[in-house]
Amino acid sequence: MRILIATVQVPFIRGGAEILAEGLQQALQADGHQAEIVSVPFKWFPPERILDHMLACRLFDLTETSHGTVDRVIGLKFPAYLIPHPNRVLWLLHQHRTAYEFWDHPFADLIHSPHGARIRDAILEADQRLIPESRAVYTISGNVSGRLRKYCGIESTPLYHPPQHADQFFCAGDDDYFYYPSRLGRPKRQDLVLRALIHTRRPVRVHFAGAPDAPAYTDELQALARTLKVHDRVTWLGPVSEEEKRSHYAHCRAVLFPPEDEDYGYVTLEAMLAAKPVLTCQDSGGPLEFVCDGKTGRIVEPTPHALAEAMDALWEQRDTARAWGEAGRERYHKLDIAWPKVIERLLS
Repeated sequence: MRILIATVQVPFIRGGAEILAEGLQQALQADGHQAEIVSVPFKWFPPERILDHMLACRLFDLTETSHGTVDRVIGLKFPAYLIPHPNRVLWLLHQHRTAYEFWDHPFADLIHSPHGARIRDAILEADQRLIPESRAVYTISGNVSGRLRKYCGIESTPLYHPPQHADQFFCAGDDDYFYYPSRLGRPKRQDLVLRALIHTRRPVRVHFAGAPDAPAYTDELQALARTLKVHDRVTWLGPVSEEEKRSHYAHCRAVLFPPEDEDYGYVTLEAMLAAKPVLTCQDSGGPLEFVCDGKTGRIVEPTPHALAEAMDALWEQRDTARAWGEAGRERYHKLDIAWPKVIERLLS
């Protein structure tokens, strides 16, 4: 088949969405298909630009190229998933979140626009009317499916996929630190980890890895660590290579991943592959589909005290951390998360 993967690209930003699109392309090609990524530039500010992008996507014609018919379009991200095609299948990463669960929220931006409510209504109307035009609707997680059902009344099927280089993760011991690998941003709540450190009874150390959403945010987090007087127990690794990332997983005591309402979360799966327990929160979304509280990690209230208590417990109980990590790796393999299963569903 000749397949196009429709997504969006915010210039100079690379994250899980880009990794997913590339992984899907490689899996399709490995299955014998011709597959290309169609990446639409996206700018959500000023908010009125969102409507322009939606219209542009509806005007795209991806039914054929100079070399022949396009057999299928797989839509991933808003508004690229609105591109019409008679054999369009959606595999939603998420919808435009500030029109939905982040509408009236500290992370909100659309609500503060003079025309925000009108733009939000246009997004909801387009999603409710155009998403069902698809041949099938899948999502990357039960959390994303739940949002789609709650806000749009549309049913969908979650399809889990493996993280990049899944077969290269390993466990190599314990060098006495917790590891938090993720881009630095407010939804990831690195600040919650810093605030938890002031309540720990043990000399817990944390290594943060990842680039910031905005350059100034690294400075903000480092300033907070100094204000809280925990800066001497924190290491800021910045962006790391894939090899370095896997090495840090391999040598940590446990992995911290307490984001707010995460769509999916590669961090959870990568930790499981590295046989490391995961500490997450009750409102963290995607990670809750994989972490078993008290068996492969901890799921705690999103408060500094609760997170500190869980960190102290695993800092003191090295054997428990090792046992939970091994149980997490076993759980990952039992879930049979694999690209061929994803491809089979998307092309059925």
